Amino acid sequence: MKKTVIITGAARGIGRACTELFAAHGYRVLINYHRSGAAAAELANSLQERGYRVALFQADVCSRPQVDQMVEYCQAELGPVDLLINNAGIAQSRLFIDLSVEDWETMIQTNLTGVFHCTQSVLRTMLPRQQGKIINIASMWGQVGASCEVHYSAAKAGVIGLTKALAKEIGPANIQVNCIAPGIIDTDMMVPFTIDEKAALKEQTPLERFGTAEEVAACALFLASEAANFITGQVIGVNGGFVV
Repeated sequence: MKKTVIITGAARGIGRACTELFAAHGYRVLINYHRSGAAAAELANSLQERGYRVALFQADVCSRPQVDQMVEYCQAELGPVDLLINNAGIAQSRLFIDLSVEDWETMIQTNLTGVFHCTQSVLRTMLPRQQGKIINIASMWGQVGASCEVHYSAAKAGVIGLTKALAKEIGPANIQVNCIAPGIIDTDMMVPFTIDEKAALKEQTPLERFGTAEEVAACALFLASEAANFITGQVIGVNGGFVV
């Protein structure tokens, strides 16, 4: 039986790789985007031309009304939500002392409160059915912290804590909640880094390279599979050995 997945921030990077992989494996995919409308439409058209069942929905994960509308739309267009991948997020590098209140609040709202909104909204449909899976995309910096990214690290650490606590709470409802903590992944988020900075990060990674969005997506596909039905509350590092 085909399953339905909502992927937030699905137009680019890890979200796009997840969308393409899950569609190719028979999932009905709701492609969520906020500002990347052109990229999302191009992705949807490409997948539909190949015969995959996908739908588009613009929603800011910071807004509960928009998130609720997205979940309702998904159910109407694609069927009950079996899987949620909380991928939408932003990054920013700035000295802690220079962070504005707006910087802090925007980061927490997008990277942590957005996970809260989407997860609570889909659980209203999953709990009565006593089934479902939630996969949160955090970061290795949520595990160990990154200088000049205190607000980002704090938000991602919050996602990890949310994952572990929620897994305990809703485990009796047969719903698994897991987290992927990517390392340095070759996506648009790496664009601001200089060549020297990128070289230094590769040197710190035991596998001596950056990861790909497709490798993170492959981990998500495993966690979504029946092979992972006894895995919950875990943080899986896809980081090339950077954090062990």
